[in-house]
Amino acid sequence: MKIVSTLALTDAQRAVVKAAAPSAELIDKQCRTPEEVDELGKDGCDVMLTFRIPTNLATGARGLKWIQLLSAGADHALNGPLSSSSIQLTTASGIHATSIGEYTIASMLAWSHRLHIVIRAQQRHEWARRAVVNSLDVMRGKRLGIVGYGSIGRETARLGAALGMRVVALKRNPNERRDTGWCPPGLGDPEGRIPERWFGGDQCAEMLRESDYISVTLPNTPLTVKFVGAEEIAAMKPGAYIVNIGRGAVIDEQALIAALKAGKIGGAGLDVFEREPLPAESALWDIEEVIISPHVSGDFRAYLDLACELFAENLRRFVSERPLLNLVDPKLGY
Repeated sequence: MKIVSTLALTDAQRAVVKAAAPSAELIDKQCRTPEEVDELGKDGCDVMLTFRIPTNLATGARGLKWIQLLSAGADHALNGPLSSSSIQLTTASGIHATSIGEYTIASMLAWSHRLHIVIRAQQRHEWARRAVVNSLDVMRGKRLGIVGYGSIGRETARLGAALGMRVVALKRNPNERRDTGWCPPGLGDPEGRIPERWFGGDQCAEMLRESDYISVTLPNTPLTVKFVGAEEIAAMKPGAYIVNIGRGAVIDEQALIAALKAGKIGGAGLDVFEREPLPAESALWDIEEVIISPHVSGDFRAYLDLACELFAENLRRFVSERPLLNLVDPKLGY
């Protein structure tokens, strides 16, 4: 068996992979362009570990049976050469749960304690006590609504519950409460025990109407574009705070801007946008109650180390012909 990684691995990372398939040939090389990915896979392989999908699946990468993506989302892969392929595709869902869960709660804490206001005041050398003292709040006892209860949503729920928040969750099929993806011990909510109430995919407005804080963790698929649209945003509480770490297309950005400008909702923490980088002329930059970050919520220093642990577990499953974790359903888009 031949394994190709389009990222250069450290000795420790190679050892983790090799331990899962000792007899396999492992080739790893940093590829920064699609052409470099094609070149690395031109002699064929069985397995590929990559961010990028080869563009020449029809003529290159002979014998490729399985691609382990290093991203949680698969939309970029399914819209390309894999759209008509039988190659198995798995995502890195689960490895981002800690970093994004922490980011989401941090954004909510920053907003509730008005840190975004006082930091901006600090830059102007202003003592902003009067500006914030009457608007400070705590998150304990507040309702946290999670739109998309996957690995990230579950870890956000665990952290929110630890702060004393009451969690409700929305899922495509709320009757399937167990998480079957990759989940390290102690992380998230694999059995689906935290939410006090569950909502289906057609109940988004109803859930948002009850939520003080909202976390949107949906992937980008044809069914999730503007899933949180004008109707859903209109249903939100006047003081609600919404965080989007999924994909920018999931929220109707113009409807969100209109609601924020009119003061119909409390604020927003945004790490993803309809256009990235966020254009300089976007109104979002200048809305005081918006906290913006440049699509970094899922990044952390040990990213590839954890990805190799997930890959190794899936590699053991691949060798023993067991079902792979985080297997993408092309019809669902994730």
